[in-house]
Amino acid sequence: MRFIHDHDNWWQFRYDSQRILTELGRVRARQGQVLGKMLSLGFDSQDEAVLSNMSLELVRSSEIEGDKLNLAEVRSSIARRLGIDTAGLVPVSRYVDGVVEMQLDATQNFAKPLTHDRLFGWHNVLFPTGMSGLYRIDVGKYRSGEMQVVSGAMGKEKVHYQAPAAERVPAEMERFIAWVNDSEDVDAVLKAAIAHLWFVSIHPFDDGNGRITRALTEMLLARSENCSKRFYSMSAAIKEMQKEYYEVLERTQHGDGDITEWLLWFLGCFEQALDSTEDILSAVMRKAEFWERYRDVTFNERQRKLLNMQFDGFFGKLTTSKWAKIAKCSSDTALNDINDLITKGILRKADAGGRSTNYVMVE
Repeated sequence: MRFIHDHDNWWQFRYDSQRILTELGRVRARQGQVLGKMLSLGFDSQDEAVLSNMSLELVRSSEIEGDKLNLAEVRSSIARRLGIDTAGLVPVSRYVDGVVEMQLDATQNFAKPLTHDRLFGWHNVLFPTGMSGLYRIDVGKYRSGEMQVVSGAMGKEKVHYQAPAAERVPAEMERFIAWVNDSEDVDAVLKAAIAHLWFVSIHPFDDGNGRITRALTEMLLARSENCSKRFYSMSAAIKEMQKEYYEVLERTQHGDGDITEWLLWFLGCFEQALDSTEDILSAVMRKAEFWERYRDVTFNERQRKLLNMQFDGFFGKLTTSKWAKIAKCSSDTALNDINDLITKGILRKADAGGRSTNYVMVE
């Protein structure tokens, strides 16, 4: 079975310029609209939108790999590192801090050149113990063994893709990095799409290739806007279309270097990510309006934390026991907090009662 990298000069990708440029022009216009709208917000609202989107980006990127991050930890780590003042910060694990550190280096330092050492640093923070699950892996260096993307039960595996041999990886990465840093006349959004395909096709590391691919994508999209503030999440859009993502990627990696289908898919996914900013913006505005409406009302720290978590979608049904656990207080204190908010007209009992008693915010 031949793969894309088995062809001579495989990195000289081809595509239907007319089809791609027509779609690119439309999506680029949408990108400009979204960026203009978000940058017109006040600084506090911008910070809230960035915090929500970057948190979503990292959580969804890890979910694509089957790894579930704690949203509260991710949000707290980003807020601390960006100096965003927000209630309800929680302790953060070393692993989550590492994932956030990689993403912030990619997006806040988007103009910095890409280097081997920078990629090795990202890989190091993803695997601080040198282990991937139960297995020791090469960390902070390119892989020394073969790499296959497989699915299926043991003994019935299906090989979806086989990456270039390990001895080819250093030269392949040298070429890739030089291209990323080159200021040649390639539209920056197209560059993000091509880099995504190219890097994941080399698959240079033992593990973490998908997460690093998406961090690179975010870095190049930030370059396309000349803006470090991230107001949308490509990983969230990819997660929504995950089956399609793997299918089009596999077809392209089995192809002969024509990447038209991949680029069209990427641009469509990018447009979906841009459209999702409306939901984020709506949530940010609701939160801002709430705190403005109740600016003269006194809340304790626990109440502020739990109310913010309600707006940020951290959990489902709000119960007394959940309040007590998150706020680290007794059940009696939790009930007093909740009853106080009911008196203030902020919470009400949901229709279900008895042992299922839970509370919702008053619209």
